[in-house]
Amino acid sequence: MTLAPTAANAQMLQCAPFARMFSGIQLFGAAATWWNQAVGKYLRGDTPAVGAVLVFKAIGSMRSGHVATVTQVVSDRVIKITHANWSIINGRRGQVERDVTVVDASPNNDWSKVKVWFAPIGKVGNTAYPVNGFIYKDSPKSTAAAVQAVQG
Repeated sequence: MTLAPTAANAQMLQCAPFARMFSGIQLFGAAATWWNQAVGKYLRGDTPAVGAVLVFKAIGSMRSGHVATVTQVVSDRVIKITHANWSIINGRRGQVERDVTVVDASPNNDWSKVKVWFAPIGKVGNTAYPVNGFIYKDSPKSTAAAVQAVQG
């Protein structure tokens, strides 16, 4: 499910500013740097929790990494996230996807690799992305409030 911006405020949303507004976690810069920035500011770990930010490592296809906010813990290996700028929807990136599925694909069940719902194929993708873990904070803001805050 996506939030469609109006023509007046249609702009590409990046994952980091959206995650900051949605989660309330006040970290800045490239998503991949959030993990180290969180030291001494926020708790970090490998257990998903609602409101936590999942931090993806930088890799060749994702040079700046990615961040997403956990909206539901479905089971010990499945969560739902809300994030921006992942799938290509209606021919463009930069949109918000709400409550999409993420599956723990790590061999040790430690959330070190995940597979993410990808809208163009209508299911969880085959790529297992490396992640640092979760940064913990209070419960998230509403999606609408976060979109409005990022778009101004």
